[in-house]
Amino acid sequence: MAEEVKLLKTWSSPFGLRAFWILKLKGVQFDFIDEDLSNKSPLLLQSNPVYKKVPVLIHNGKPISESLVILEYVDETWKQNPLLPEDPYERARARFWAKFGDDKVLASIWNAFIKQGKEQEEAIGLAIETLKFLEEELKEKRFFGGEKIGLADLALGWLANLIGVFEEVIGVNLIEKERFPLLSAWMQEFAEAPVIKESWPPHEKLVTKFRAMREPYVAAAAQPK
Repeated sequence: MAEEVKLLKTWSSPFGLRAFWILKLKGVQFDFIDEDLSNKSPLLLQSNPVYKKVPVLIHNGKPISESLVILEYVDETWKQNPLLPEDPYERARARFWAKFGDDKVLASIWNAFIKQGKEQEEAIGLAIETLKFLEEELKEKRFFGGEKIGLADLALGWLANLIGVFEEVIGVNLIEKERFPLLSAWMQEFAEAPVIKESWPPHEKLVTKFRAMREPYVAAAAQPK
């Protein structure tokens, strides 16, 4: 019996892209639906009643939520092209960097993105300090997963795309080649990998979206205190 695999995501979500990438890398046949989060479908609300957000992977009628959970589920379910190493220590390290990406890297860069003036300068400084950990981790490595794309690369892959969008919107370079040569090289190679390259959302459309997302923060900062 043919397996039924469906992915609920949005066109712009970096979290949905993770799930999309791993299914493509595994060669899994699947359908996807780009949700309108201003008018969430009954399928999304039914599949993820707790958080009511994307991505959601539906495998033979069973929903799996949260992008990092989906990555591990897919890697365990479809054994071809494993994304996690066999060694338990290395597996733990991959999970650590994936979580670090969400908890520290994404959070610090988003904070720099939405701040203004001196607060933004301070936030950028904190983001740069956080990024230094990734630069250090890439020493003598082609990817975070070693010589090939692994789970941590997929988790951190949004950097290869959204950093350029954020930099264009705020007019500040966050990842400069001189300061982050290894991270910059990784971003370029990851972005150009065939499965990855063909799935990026349109750059200008992303710039428009994130500029609009930033405007309320800018407006709030401009209000007299």
